[in-house]
Amino acid sequence: MDISLYGISVWILPLLIAITFHEAAHAFVAWRLGDDTAWQLGRVSFNPFKHIDPFGTVILPGVLVLSHSPFVFGYAKPVPVNFRNLNHPRLDMVWVALAGPAINIVLAVIAALAFHALPLVPADAAKWTADNLKNTFLINIVLAIFNMMPIPPLDGGRVAVGLLPRVLAYPLSRLEPYGMLILLGLLIVLPVVGAQLGLNLDVISAILRTLIGYVISALLFITGNA
Repeated sequence: MDISLYGISVWILPLLIAITFHEAAHAFVAWRLGDDTAWQLGRVSFNPFKHIDPFGTVILPGVLVLSHSPFVFGYAKPVPVNFRNLNHPRLDMVWVALAGPAINIVLAVIAALAFHALPLVPADAAKWTADNLKNTFLINIVLAIFNMMPIPPLDGGRVAVGLLPRVLAYPLSRLEPYGMLILLGLLIVLPVVGAQLGLNLDVISAILRTLIGYVISALLFITGNA
């Protein structure tokens, strides 16, 4: 990632848009399905400051970028959802969880389609606009795929808990308090330990990169950018 002033200018807006829409989508769908907890707290909002977590959104990704981590990730302020208030708690939990990644894919498609309008942009703003669109496309896909990992409290973990038989869902749900530690271990600690031992243990990052590559190729084809 380019850490120059120009680099920051073409990353910050796409990142804020992706995070804001992701969290607002969770809050909106929860509200529509019966739980107004996030609504009451003002989280059904496109104001990014309602969703930014100082550590997870700013400090953690920044440290990973500066340390040249093999995979950069972060998180926003979690949207509070009282699943007992939902109309159909187990099933509606799945819809609430899917809302965030789904809106990210929609945003990625919009960004890809917008590439076709670049000839209409003034020449002196074309590169900056193109870089913003490219980063919007990439960030939203990464955010969607990363969040669908089946580890609570990520969205994929919530989907798995809602769809798996209770005998499997219950022990998986109990991992939620340790989910971020598990992710840090899989994405950062394990590859570092593997490198010290001369082993390639960067398996999870490799899987994520492969999935992201497939989704990028599919969306570029669908939007006529292949």
